[in-house]
Amino acid sequence: MHEWALAESVLTAAVETAEKEKLKKITEIKISIGELQQIEQDLFEFALNEIIKQQDKMLKNVKIIIETEESVLKCKNCGHTWKFKDMQKKLKENEAEAIHFIPEVAFVHTRCPRCNSPDFEITIGRGVSITSIKGEK
Repeated sequence: MHEWALAESVLTAAVETAEKEKLKKITEIKISIGELQQIEQDLFEFALNEIIKQQDKMLKNVKIIIETEESVLKCKNCGHTWKFKDMQKKLKENEAEAIHFIPEVAFVHTRCPRCNSPDFEITIGRGVSITSIKGEK
């Protein structure tokens, strides 16, 4: 269940950042989740909330905002760009499941829709990041 581990990492990073910024309390954390990360958002939110319940006053009543960033892929051969959601429709269930756990597997199951090249890059929409933290000094 990588959602729980991601939730722990995000909250740990938020607290460490807040401490460096000398915040006494975090009031809001904005998180961006890349579409290709394939996180079960309900499970991720549940994990965040459960971990927050066990934390000290730094995270008490924190507002969590989660945004999904659409993934964009770009062919290194012809320069064509396309969205992961367009590619996802063509994947078999086991391929989608593999990408869910290891996003790099997308390189095995995907080709450029224009020139059929397997040489592409993920330009946007991968990973999990904290985009902002608000708090009280």
